[in-house]
Amino acid sequence: MEQYNILIVEDDKEIRDGIEIFLKSQNYNVFKAADGVEGLEVMEREKISLAIVDIMMPRMDGVTMTMKLREKYDFPVIMLSAKSEETDKVIGLNIGADDYVTKPFTPLELMARVNSQLRRYTQFANRSPKEEKNDRIHVIGGLELNEDTVEVFVDGKPVKMTPIEFKILALLIRTPGRVYSADEIYERVWNEKAINTDTIMVHVRNIRDKIEINPKDPKYLKVVWGVGYKIEKQQ
Repeated sequence: MEQYNILIVEDDKEIRDGIEIFLKSQNYNVFKAADGVEGLEVMEREKISLAIVDIMMPRMDGVTMTMKLREKYDFPVIMLSAKSEETDKVIGLNIGADDYVTKPFTPLELMARVNSQLRRYTQFANRSPKEEKNDRIHVIGGLELNEDTVEVFVDGKPVKMTPIEFKILALLIRTPGRVYSADEIYERVWNEKAINTDTIMVHVRNIRDKIEINPKDPKYLKVVWGVGYKIEKQQ
């Protein structure tokens, strides 16, 4: 069985070592770093499967580090945040983190998130070609999304998206005209019960800014007031 390499990036040695003990008890290989600079250095040397990244760190914080690693890597990132870092948490999700855990957390809670993210990531990576038919390329008007190459184009021009933005857009574009509530989007994209769906609104706004000529009068991504969001069918 493949052993996964987990990177812990946390400036508090006690928390860092505590997480390491629980990860090793689950047979994960563990690498540690005290800040974002060290964390990126470890990624250059090792094949990392998942990173657990604290938001507040000296030298380079977790948000900056996640932005930098997303330029090269697509493995899952779980952010650790204190309750007072609510805004940073939203920013973290916007720039490419897959999940977050609020301190103080129980080891069981963190392990559940790690296992869930790795399971989803490996399922996505290990799909056979038979499962990947041409129905993984979706075209609505001038909007095109390719699930195989993880690319989005608007009128033939590439549009850069964070992994979370891509997942939300992919969910909506698979069934044009179908309205998804914020709760449903959250549960399908994050694979857990919806607790705080405010982040969905932020992600939708960001997606709109990227794919619409006029975000205030959207052609593709529409809000159905009081219900949710949909990709409009094009004539």
